Amino acid sequence: MKKVFFAAHSLDLGGIETALVTLLNRLAEDKEYSITLALERNEGIFLEDLNKNVHVIEYRVSDFKLIPIRKIINLIKRLCFICKYKNKFDFSACFATYSLPAGFMARTASHNNALWVHADYKSLFDGDENRVKSFYENVHHEKYKHIVFVSSEARESYLDIFPERKNITEVINNIIDYEKIRKQAQEKIEIGRDTRITTFINVGRHYEKQKRVSRIIEAAERLKIDGLPFRVLLVGDGESTDEYKKMVKEKGLQNEVVFLGRKKNPYPYFKISDCLVLSSDYEGYPVVFVEAFTLGLPIITTDVSDSCEEIQGRFGYVTYKKTEDIYVHMKKFIEEGFMIQNRFDPVDFNDKQIDKLNKIIK
Repeated sequence: MKKVFFAAHSLDLGGIETALVTLLNRLAEDKEYSITLALERNEGIFLEDLNKNVHVIEYRVSDFKLIPIRKIINLIKRLCFICKYKNKFDFSACFATYSLPAGFMARTASHNNALWVHADYKSLFDGDENRVKSFYENVHHEKYKHIVFVSSEARESYLDIFPERKNITEVINNIIDYEKIRKQAQEKIEIGRDTRITTFINVGRHYEKQKRVSRIIEAAERLKIDGLPFRVLLVGDGESTDEYKKMVKEKGLQNEVVFLGRKKNPYPYFKISDCLVLSSDYEGYPVVFVEAFTLGLPIITTDVSDSCEEIQGRFGYVTYKKTEDIYVHMKKFIEEGFMIQNRFDPVDFNDKQIDKLNKIIK
C-alpha cells in the first residue's frame, strides 16, 4: 500500500478546500493508498465531509507574542515533525501553494513531493516577474520534484519565467464529486425559479482585488436601465461584501441583486439559475466551472484560466475583463439564451486527472 501525504492550511469553506476534500475522498476509495492529511489548523466546515479513512494530523505554528520564545517553540515543533515523518511517505504534496508550514511538511514527508499551484501568479502580481520570482523562491519551488498546476494557463505563466523547469511540471485539473453535486442540487431552498426573468448566479469569495464582483453590479445597473427582466444571486461573502452591498443600495438594485451569503451547499441555487457569471481578474481552474458543466448551466466568464479553450462557444461566452463586455454578454444571454454544444462527461474528466496523479505518485 502506497503512503501518501497532503498538507494544507485548513478545511474551511473555499474552492481549494472543496477540491482537496474531493481529491482525497477519491484517493481513499483506492485500496492502494494510505492517506494522511496535515493541517495547520485542524478545523473547517469540510472536515465532516472527509473520508474517515483519511488520517488527519495538526501542525499548528506557534504565534506566541515574544519572538525569541516563539522561535524556540517552532524550532522544537519542526524537529519533532522531522524525527517522526521524514521520508516516511511514498508521495507528499503541499496543496496550499502559499503556506510555508504546509510546504515544509510536504518536503519533509517524502522525496517524491509536489507543489500544487492554484493560481496564475503572473496575473496575480500584475505581470511583475520579479514579484513572481520572489514568491516562488519564498515557497522553495526548486526543492520539489513535481510542480502541479490546476490549469494550463497557470503552467504556461510559470514557464514564461522558469522555462528550464518544464519537465517537472504537470497540469491536473481539480476533480469533482459529480454524484454529490447532482444529489445536493435537489435540496429544497428558500427561493425558487422565476421563469419570468433570467437568473444569473455568482459563487465565490467576495474579494474585489481578484473577483471584481463590482463589474457584475455595474453591468446589472445597465441591464436595469435597459428595462430587461433579470436578477443576480450572489452566493458567498468576504472582506468586500459590505462594499458590494453599499454599491447595490446606491444604484437602487436591491430587487435585482440578491445577497445569499456563504452556502455549504450552493448547488440548489445553480438549479434555479439560468447562467453562471464570473468577473475575476485571475483564477486557477475555478471549481465552479466544472460544477456548472455538471449541472448543465451555461457560463459567462472573463478570460481567466483555460476559459477560452474550455468554454467559448461550447459552454458559454468568454469576455474581456471589462464591465462593458460583461454587460454586453449578459444582455445577449437575456435576449438570446445559450444552447450548450457539448455534453460534459464528469466520469471521463475525473479519470483523466486521477490517471495523471497516479503516475506521479507511483
